[in-house]
Amino acid sequence: MPEFRFEGLTPKGRAIQGTVNADSLGEAKAKIRRLAEQHHVKISKVQRRRTFLYKARKAGEPPIKGEQKAFTRQEVQRALEKLGYQIISIQPKILDFRLKPPDAEIVTFVRVSADLLRENLPFTEVMQLLVNDTQNPALRDAIKEINNDLRQGRDSEEAFMKQEKVLGKFTAKMLGLASKSGNMASIYESTAKFLERRTEFRRNLRSALIMPLFTLIILAGAVFYYVAYIFPETARLFLKLGTELPPMTAATLDFSEVLLANIWSLLILIAAAVAAGAYFARTPRGRFVIDKFMIKMPILGTLIHKTTIEIFCRVFYALYSGSGENIDAIKLAAEACGNKYMEKQIKSVAIPMMLNQGSGLAPAFEATGVFTKTALARFNSGAETGTVKATALQIANYYEKETVYKLKNAVEFIQLAIAMVIMIVITALTLISAETAVIRPKSPFG
Repeated sequence: MPEFRFEGLTPKGRAIQGTVNADSLGEAKAKIRRLAEQHHVKISKVQRRRTFLYKARKAGEPPIKGEQKAFTRQEVQRALEKLGYQIISIQPKILDFRLKPPDAEIVTFVRVSADLLRENLPFTEVMQLLVNDTQNPALRDAIKEINNDLRQGRDSEEAFMKQEKVLGKFTAKMLGLASKSGNMASIYESTAKFLERRTEFRRNLRSALIMPLFTLIILAGAVFYYVAYIFPETARLFLKLGTELPPMTAATLDFSEVLLANIWSLLILIAAAVAAGAYFARTPRGRFVIDKFMIKMPILGTLIHKTTIEIFCRVFYALYSGSGENIDAIKLAAEACGNKYMEKQIKSVAIPMMLNQGSGLAPAFEATGVFTKTALARFNSGAETGTVKATALQIANYYEKETVYKLKNAVEFIQLAIAMVIMIVITALTLISAETAVIRPKSPFG
C-alpha cells in the first residue's frame, strides 16, 4: 500500500511530520485531514513515497545503476553521498507499478518462512534470507519493506498490513498477528496450510468447471455454424428443385431462418446479459447471492461448502486461544473462509448470540444454518470437553481428506456428463444429415 508523508505546524508553531498508508492521494489527504482536525494541526505538505532510478559511482570504480524508494530526490542523493558515491543522475520512475505476485509465490514465501521458523531461526534472519532469495520483484520489495519497518520498531501488524495489496488482506493480517503471538511458527504453519489448500481447491475447481464450460462453448459455436450456414444451403437447394423436405430437415431449416433473422438481437441480448452478470457478480450483493448459490448447487455445492468449513476451521484453529479471545478468532476465520454468505451468517447471527445472549459456540454456529451436522456435532463435543481448538483442526483435516477424494469423482462425473452432451448433439446432427442424404429431388425432366 502506498505511503504518504505529511508535514505541518501545531498552533504553537512547532513543526511536525508523520506518515499514513492509503490506496490513493485522495484517500491519504482525507486521512491526514482527519488527523489534522483531531490534533489542530495545519498541514503544509503531502508527499508520496516514490521509486527513484539512480546512476552513481565511486572514485576509480565503474558507474552503478539502481532504484530506491524515497519521498524526495534529495533523500536519495543524501543517502548515496553518505555511502561515498558521486551522483550522475537521479530520476523518478515513470511507470512505478508492479503486478501482484502469483499465488504460488506467496504460498512459497509463507511455507518457507514456517519451515525456517520451525528450525528455530531468528525471524530477522528468516526475512533477510527471503529478501535475498525471492525472485518476484513485487514480493521481494514487500518483504524488504516489512523487514525495514520491523527493524525500525514499527508494529508488526501495521508493517504487514502495509503490504496487503501484495500479500492479500488475510495473509498480511495473519502474519502480522503471528509476530505478536507466543507461537509464531504455528501461525505461519497454519497460514501456509490454509493458502496451499485454497490454491489447490481453486485449481481443482477451475479444472472441474472451466474446461467443461469451454468445451460447451466450442460445441455451441460449431452447432451454430452448422445450423446457420452449412445446413441451410443444402436444404434450400432441394427446395429450388421442388422437393418436399422431411420433418426434421424442415424444422431445422425453419429454426435456422429464425436464428439468422434475429442474430444481432440475440448477440446484443447475450452480450448485455453477460455484462450485467459480470457487473452484478462484482457487487457485494452479487457476491453474496453467488456464494449462497455455490454451496447449494448440485454436485459441486457440497464440496465447496465443506471446503469453506475446512478453511474456516483451519484459521479458527490457528487463532483460537481461549474463551476471552474467540470472538476475534471467529470473525477473522469467517472473513478468511472466502464465502460472503457464510461470513455474513456467522457475523450477523453467531457472534451477536455469543456476545448479547451468552450463547455457547455450538448453539451459535447451529443458528447460522451454514455448518454441517458433522461439524456441529464435533464443535459441541469439543465445547463440552474443553478441546475446541483441537476439534477445529480435526474437522479441517477430516474435510480436507473427504473433499480431495470426492472432488476427483465430481470432476470425472462432470467430464462424463459433458461427453454425454457431446454425444447427444453429434447424434442429432448425424440424424439430420442422414435424413437430408436420403432426399430424392425431382428430376427436371419429369
